[in-house]
Amino acid sequence: MTLNYTAYLKLDDLLSLQRPVSSPPEHDETLFIIIHQTYELWFKQLLHEADHLTELLRADSLGSAGHTLKRMRTIVKLLVSQMDVLETMTPQEFLSFRDRLESASGFQSSQFRELEFALGMKQPRVMAPFAEGTPQRALLERRLKSQTVWDAFLAFVDRKGHKVPGEILDRDVEEPVAASEAVQDRLQEIYAEDPGLADFCELMADLDEGLQEWRYRHVKMVERTIGNKTGTGGSSGVDYLKSTLFKPFFPDLWDFRSKIG
Repeated sequence: MTLNYTAYLKLDDLLSLQRPVSSPPEHDETLFIIIHQTYELWFKQLLHEADHLTELLRADSLGSAGHTLKRMRTIVKLLVSQMDVLETMTPQEFLSFRDRLESASGFQSSQFRELEFALGMKQPRVMAPFAEGTPQRALLERRLKSQTVWDAFLAFVDRKGHKVPGEILDRDVEEPVAASEAVQDRLQEIYAEDPGLADFCELMADLDEGLQEWRYRHVKMVERTIGNKTGTGGSSGVDYLKSTLFKPFFPDLWDFRSKIG
């Protein structure tokens, strides 16, 4: 049989996955499901691109790595814009089915936690919602033990002649990426002497800024919808989300700027 559009995209399967749990189905629950399923699809793509970016850096392919960063940043912009759609749902419309979500919560997005780990924000405590032996836990444990995008970038920088101290290159990858005066010195050097690599650093800062923007929009969307109520699934809601704001994935790319001049 000839492959067609529906079969190639598995549309019969895909379009059968939006199943409201409210009874009778609340109108806005379908929107809520589609938005979050779409987020998960884009998280999958971001992870795919982050792994590709790491491979390209290891292969010293800076041009292609820059192209990948631009794609990732564009996807993040799309994630931010989806908040506009979600915010068309009023608090009353969300409350019409919120109780039916029971313990389901965005905190249980293993793919977003994987993305945090891949970019350098390693926090083993966030694995707690994922039981030992589950596929999600296994993927997170693998990410925890793997080098981050930032580690691959610093190794590339070192090979380009901007020497990074060995203790940083050989750091414990299970720890979160932390700011380093030595790395910031190298970044000042790069911006003064290596315009091509400096442009790549700006693309990394773009991605980091975009992810911070997404966190901010997420906080304001939750605050707009439920105020300071306990979050879905029993979390502290807005208070916890606010604690995640303005924490960069690549802190050196921000800290070194105060030293320029």
